[in-house]
Amino acid sequence: MNAEFIAMLDYLEREKGIKREVLVEAVEGALVSAAKKAVEAGRDLRCVIDPKSGEIRAVAKLIVVEKVQNKHDEIALAAARKIRGDVQLGEELDVEVTPKNFGRIAAQTAKQAMMQRIRQAEKEMIYDEFKDRAGEIVTGTVRRFERSDVIVDLGKFEATMPARERVQTEDYNIGDRVRAYVVAVENGMRGPEIIISRSHPNFVRRLFETEVSEIADRTVEIKGIAREAGFRTKVAVFSANEKVDPVGACVGMRGARVKNIVRELNNEKVDIIRWSADIKEFVLEALKPAKVKSLKLDEQRRQVQIRVDEDQLSLAIGKKGQNARLTARLTGWEINIEKDESAAQIFEGRVQAAARSLSEALEVDAATATLLVKGGMASLEMLVEVEPQDIAEIVGQLDLATRIHEAARRAHGKGVAAAQ
Repeated sequence: MNAEFIAMLDYLEREKGIKREVLVEAVEGALVSAAKKAVEAGRDLRCVIDPKSGEIRAVAKLIVVEKVQNKHDEIALAAARKIRGDVQLGEELDVEVTPKNFGRIAAQTAKQAMMQRIRQAEKEMIYDEFKDRAGEIVTGTVRRFERSDVIVDLGKFEATMPARERVQTEDYNIGDRVRAYVVAVENGMRGPEIIISRSHPNFVRRLFETEVSEIADRTVEIKGIAREAGFRTKVAVFSANEKVDPVGACVGMRGARVKNIVRELNNEKVDIIRWSADIKEFVLEALKPAKVKSLKLDEQRRQVQIRVDEDQLSLAIGKKGQNARLTARLTGWEINIEKDESAAQIFEGRVQAAARSLSEALEVDAATATLLVKGGMASLEMLVEVEPQDIAEIVGQLDLATRIHEAARRAHGKGVAAAQ
């Protein structure tokens, strides 16, 4: 057992980086429990291991007495002087009490103790190495799945990507290489646990810091990130240096920088926005490419009321409200978007005015006149130039269309005569 034990100590010290003294101490503590079951004398029992030879001895601290009454705690003076000649009554004496065949028990106990201490040391090493790495990006290999959690091998250690930190649109397979953001290193009841994420907004922040040198050296600052992982991210950037274009720096020449980030995010759409202290300008930038017709602020409620033309409404709101939602998160203001009705109201007013004019001139009801205007025949001149059959396609009756055509010719003739 001694040779094996020493070889094991050498291997663990070399490969695992665990100090020999730490392992010896752990084994000694475990051997005490085993020795107590096999040794009759047990006062202050301890086990001592020679780290060089691997020899194991069980030692008890006994009190020297004239006559032994408790063999577990006492030793007779005559027996004590055989061990140390100058020992006196009442002194404590270290007495070796190693039982026969203790080697087999010791070997099994030592193995268990070392394995337990190795696991504990590895956990301590994980925590020591990663406790200051929260907020960094790490690279690893997908090893296995535990329910919906992904276990990623980081080399010496394993990290967990919980279901809440996964990207919904991504599938992971065993053996895949993945990069992820270290959210936290938790030292819990089961030991240290490294929690990583690919859906965290700060994953995008770290990618930009890695890819864009101007962000790394603080020339360009990321003021905010709003993300719906797997679908779309908005990043607000700013530079105090007027000579630096923060958006251009992040995009890179021919979009090279942002393309690398988008590739890492599996083609997630990334909008880079120029940050502004003026909330109006900031909201307008954040909603691009949608064109805003009008914008009204309610500073007390931190609400922004936005009106857009009908053709811009779906663009401003985005798919399933995504653009408006991300803009609200990025700016910190509630965003309300609605269609601008003013143009429609003006058009409707013009239709009604033209319909009233035709109704009076042709002596037809308002509904028929409105049908004619909306059908593209909003003036007497147009009604005169077409055939009754063309008018019938709008009003639905040929006899009515004929009467309208004749009335239009009469009214138009009177108008021409009056003009002359």
